[in-house]
Amino acid sequence: MSAFTIEKKCAGTKARTGVLKTAHGNIKTPVFMPVATQGSVKTMSGEELRSMGVDLFVSNAYHLYLRPGEDVIRSAGGLHGFVSWDRGILTDSGGFQLYSLAGLRKIKSDGVHFQSHIDGSSHFFTPESVTGFQAAIGSDIIMCLDECVPYPATREYAEESMKLTLEWALRCRNKFEEIKGQEQGSRQLLFGIVQGSTYLDLRRESAARTVDTGFDGYALGGLSVGEPRENTFEIVREITPALPENSVRYAMGVGTPEELWECVENGIDIFDCVLPTRNGRNGQAITSQGKINIKNSEHKKDMSPLDDDCVCTVCKGYSRAYIHHLFHSGEILGMRLLSLHNVYFMLKSMDAMRRSIADGTFLQEKKKFLNK
Repeated sequence: MSAFTIEKKCAGTKARTGVLKTAHGNIKTPVFMPVATQGSVKTMSGEELRSMGVDLFVSNAYHLYLRPGEDVIRSAGGLHGFVSWDRGILTDSGGFQLYSLAGLRKIKSDGVHFQSHIDGSSHFFTPESVTGFQAAIGSDIIMCLDECVPYPATREYAEESMKLTLEWALRCRNKFEEIKGQEQGSRQLLFGIVQGSTYLDLRRESAARTVDTGFDGYALGGLSVGEPRENTFEIVREITPALPENSVRYAMGVGTPEELWECVENGIDIFDCVLPTRNGRNGQAITSQGKINIKNSEHKKDMSPLDDDCVCTVCKGYSRAYIHHLFHSGEILGMRLLSLHNVYFMLKSMDAMRRSIADGTFLQEKKKFLNK
């Protein structure tokens, strides 16, 4: 039985709403996942996330493996118990982090040898060990180990990397089936990842072979690594149709408001991005009128909210002038308030997309949003 059910499609687009069933609740899609790399969305508590309606966030196997480690997490009853979270958790395998540690790792056919960025200690990841770790800590959605290709990349490198990712995907799949065989009734899900850099023929081959291997969901990896936005959109438009329509589709690392509308229109269901919290900590607010830098002098005496169209606790309770003051005073509250608002904005954008798909007005609402 499929874990994903399509509920509504919007005529004239590939946009759809659906429900992804996990062991910790049903996830309405399309959905944006806040990034909780270490099991925490930076500056925000679980209670705040729940109050905003977050049902799924993404953590990172590489970071959690290094600190606090599997033993600590398992002693708490798994990641959900350790971080006090009763809703969905997707864990990335750490492929992107290993990509970013180019000087500290060596990729071979059997796995990845790397040094910890924390203390320099040596470690070895295999597709089997990463899958086993994510299963052991209780991830609802487990991502296969993949090699994330930088941009730009030569065709030769992209092709070799794609083939390696496909080999690893099969090994992850086999390990996952072995684990499920030992734990009858397990409702954990395993997602495969499509690679191939910006070479569409490689992407198509990767998609076809990943689908042949068979997964609960499918992700487009290797995006948001410096490629022009037009390339990102081209990959989404051309490759998403090669993924099963009745399976959930995930664009990894994609998550500006503009990207969300474009990708949902082309059939993507899940997103994640550090932008709301990272930019918030640096003074940028995402609003219905565009992005603003709250540290700019124009906000010093502005008693209006961040966004007149927003009803989050920040916009209902604090002025631009006050948040401007907090940033210039070095107060942590300023970073918290902008992070809260930005995550809320992303979540409500997804709500608006789901409503517009349901009532058949997606394209009109997309145009209205982009015009504003």
